[in-house]
This record gives sequence, structure tokens and C-alpha cells, in this order.
Amino acid sequence: MNKSELVRAIAEKSGLTLKDAGAAFDGFIDAITDALKNGDKIQVSGFGTYEVKAKAAREGINPRTGAKIKIDASKTPVFKFGKAYKDQF
Repeated sequence: MNKSELVRAIAEKSGLTLKDAGAAFDGFIDAITDALKNGDKIQVSGFGTYEVKAKAAREGINPRTGAKIKIDASKTPVFKFGKAYKDQF
């Protein structure tokens, strides 16, 4: 399912127009993105949790040359499904 199919499904299930469903979906994505940029954790009860995880700097190996390389610290957004959602499958 791609974005347009998801927006169409949202419109059908909610009774919104396709344009309104698209705007609601874009607003949802923007709100999640802004909250994560601010370091917030978003918990959607029964569905899951969005948060940013910090990865420490570490040493890696270039697989082509075998040389050791330094991998900088980074932050990455993650999503973890909630137990109630996982139990549906």
C-alpha cells in the first residue's frame, strides 16, 4: 500500500473527502515529525510508540578493504508496536 492508497482508505473509512483525508494524513505526519525533532516521545495507546533513539559513536570495518573506520554518533527515529496491536496478528 502506498500513500495514495492509504489516503483513499482513510477517506473511505472516515467519510472524509479525498482532499480532506490527504490533508489530515499530511498533518499527522507533520505533527509526528515536529514532535520527534523536539525530542518528544509519542505514545498512541493500543497502537505503538514513536521516539528518537541515540546511537553511540563506534568503530566499524570497511568490508571492501578491511580497514577500521569511525562511525559517528547519530539519532534515528523508531517505532515500536504496542502489545495490544501485536496481539491482533
